[in-house]
Amino acid sequence: MKIIKTNRAPVPVGAYSQGILSGNLVFVSGQLGIDPQTGKLTEGFENQVRQALKNLEAILNAAGASKCSILKVTVFLTDISKFKTFNSIYEEFLSSCPVRPARSVVEVSALPLGAEVEVECIAQIR
Repeated sequence: MKIIKTNRAPVPVGAYSQGILSGNLVFVSGQLGIDPQTGKLTEGFENQVRQALKNLEAILNAAGASKCSILKVTVFLTDISKFKTFNSIYEEFLSSCPVRPARSVVEVSALPLGAEVEVECIAQIR
């Protein structure tokens, strides 16, 4: 087991690693729309989604994986009515990937730092 850490994604806001590599699997912790340069949550739902996905990709890349090697994604939204907006940005994010990963989207009452979205994933190094 190996800890994955990159300065291209935000420092964890709790007692966890950005990612863990176990065998050929990468487990990426839930990413919020925090700008790693400022340490601040980006403003607006769409910006938070884009930043969370950028953070996710940065951790995957640090592990030697890519967004196209994602097997499973779990998404947490504080407002499920924003699902269509999330899905549109998510489709754009994965547009270069030939296969869409398995995915779950769950509405939650709140997220850390007042975030509106959190995204985590499991990927395979190929």
